[in-house]
Amino acid sequence: MSAATTRSRTARTPAPDRLCAEAVDLARAAAEEAAAPGVVGEHVGLVSEGDRVVTHYFESEMPGYRGWRWAVTVARASRAKRVTLDETVLLPGTDALLAPEWVPWSERLRPGDMGPGDLLPTEAEDPRLEPGWTGEDEPPPNSAVSDVSQELAALVDVEDAELTTRPGTSRGSIASVAEELGTRRARVLSRYGLRLAAERWDEAFGAQTPMAQAAPASCVTCAFLVPMAGSLKQAFGVCANEFAPADGRVVSLSYGCGGHSEAAVMPKPPQRAPHAMDTMRVDTYSLRPADDSGSVPSHPDGRTEDLGHS
Repeated sequence: MSAATTRSRTARTPAPDRLCAEAVDLARAAAEEAAAPGVVGEHVGLVSEGDRVVTHYFESEMPGYRGWRWAVTVARASRAKRVTLDETVLLPGTDALLAPEWVPWSERLRPGDMGPGDLLPTEAEDPRLEPGWTGEDEPPPNSAVSDVSQELAALVDVEDAELTTRPGTSRGSIASVAEELGTRRARVLSRYGLRLAAERWDEAFGAQTPMAQAAPASCVTCAFLVPMAGSLKQAFGVCANEFAPADGRVVSLSYGCGGHSEAAVMPKPPQRAPHAMDTMRVDTYSLRPADDSGSVPSHPDGRTEDLGHS
């Protein structure tokens, strides 16, 4: 026999053992014992796993496990006629309904998922963060670098003493300056973290949004824009218009909306013209003309009876 024929027979799956293949009832009983009553269906086939080892498959009628199968493996010892049970397990078929692939919680978390009392830990090597200045990296007192640092610190103390007279402040100290600027923290945002934040803010309230495309002007000229501090102030600010869609949000300077302060200024209400005739004032008129007006005689009128009036 050639070596090629031997290799082909060795690689080929052996034929199912007859006694193991006929042990369908034993396999069904094992599956029914492991499963709930009434969830083991019809026998759908068998597979030879090796010499005198066969796996029987039964349909699963368990709710929620569509396409799954009960797999019961039986085996027989060499020259033995008794078939014994090896294992019973529920396995998915080719068209089985499977759960989605597991995703770590850090990748499942979305903005707005945190609630009161929740804690969001950050990794020690988070690429969004980098070590801040805490004073721990100062050179030792006796090192060569410390002499230069002491000279620079002395010069700074002299300059600050001339320019500053505020009591209780240790000017010239790197730590005090860092505290004043708010940078004396264990970790600060890295360039990568700043870029991620800028991309996220620009995607939500940037120039490419439909609101900005239809806006009459950009936020850089709006009076409701509150400037930011740091390097991000060159591209972002905070909206302070309560009627704008981005109120209280970080917006790009190229963003815009219909609430721009100078887009539509309401005209002043017109002033009402004064009346040509004053109808609200009461004018008094005398029933008889004045005696000194010259239009009537100076003596009083005669009796009315003389004129034929009653």
